[in-house]
Amino acid sequence: MPDQPEMSPATKELLKKVRMMVPPMLEKFHKGMLGRVAVIGGSENYTGAPYFSAMASARLGADLSHVICTPPAANVIKTYSPNLMVHPIMRETPSSTPASSVASPVIAMLTHLHSLVIGPGLGRDELMQATIAEVIAAAREKKLPLVLDADALFLIGQKPDLVRGYKECVLTPNVVEFGRLAQAVGVDTQGDTGKKGCQILANALGGVMVVRKGGVDWISDGTEERTVVGDGEGGRKRSGGQGDTLTGSIGTLLAWRNMYLEGQWDTEGGMGREETLMLAAWGGSAITRECSRLAFVEHGRSLQASDLTEKVPVAFETLIGEKEESKL
Repeated sequence: MPDQPEMSPATKELLKKVRMMVPPMLEKFHKGMLGRVAVIGGSENYTGAPYFSAMASARLGADLSHVICTPPAANVIKTYSPNLMVHPIMRETPSSTPASSVASPVIAMLTHLHSLVIGPGLGRDELMQATIAEVIAAAREKKLPLVLDADALFLIGQKPDLVRGYKECVLTPNVVEFGRLAQAVGVDTQGDTGKKGCQILANALGGVMVVRKGGVDWISDGTEERTVVGDGEGGRKRSGGQGDTLTGSIGTLLAWRNMYLEGQWDTEGGMGREETLMLAAWGGSAITRECSRLAFVEHGRSLQASDLTEKVPVAFETLIGEKEESKL
């Protein structure tokens, strides 16, 4: 096992709480109970991002990982791995199919999911954007936990009311996306590059959980109680696609959160919805940063996003560890 990274007492305490949310692998559980996660993204020009997100989910331990994408992207993504379920449902302009018709089969899938990631490789095509607007509205109605990244954040910048006040939603903006979101909701965070700025944006969005990615990751729903920092050491290489490991990891932790809140095993801690949402977001950050650290130690300057994918199970074991009930 790799050397344990240095951790502060606060980090150790948060990891202890994240571990409480991780379900043991029990004989009584059937297929799908340990997580049904879907990623909506993947267009003609972008096929890697949804794959990295869905594979991070699968490698972390979700039972079923779906990718919902366009037909050209589906043909490519299917060649990356036979472990993902790929659905060629999405459409891009100039398709004459209305967004409501494209969204309909996606919305029908929502009742079978524990969480939904939207944005990796999505693009800004008008029909794609209109389709996910309908899906977000339907997911919100069903109270399905959401993780929004990349071009889904572009949509939220245009229509912030889609998620405003929805406290089952996690946004994962980088520095540029964060600035756009702040401008869209009319708040000034220019001088607040860390904790305070993250809290301001989360408050302006009505308590949505924001993961402000950067040298450290700030996670907040706007309250002091649920504002934490992800400051684990990461790698020094900033290759494209590393944020997709984050979205897939958060998506899986949100699925496990669902099992925890339903009491599907002998849970501990008595944690509620708001605290566990924050822990899922923070836990995804911690796992991703550890993946980055491990991959950089091995690959250095040549590190690529796929190297993080291979480190997901190692990062989980290093930071959280498997429960005794799961072992043979």
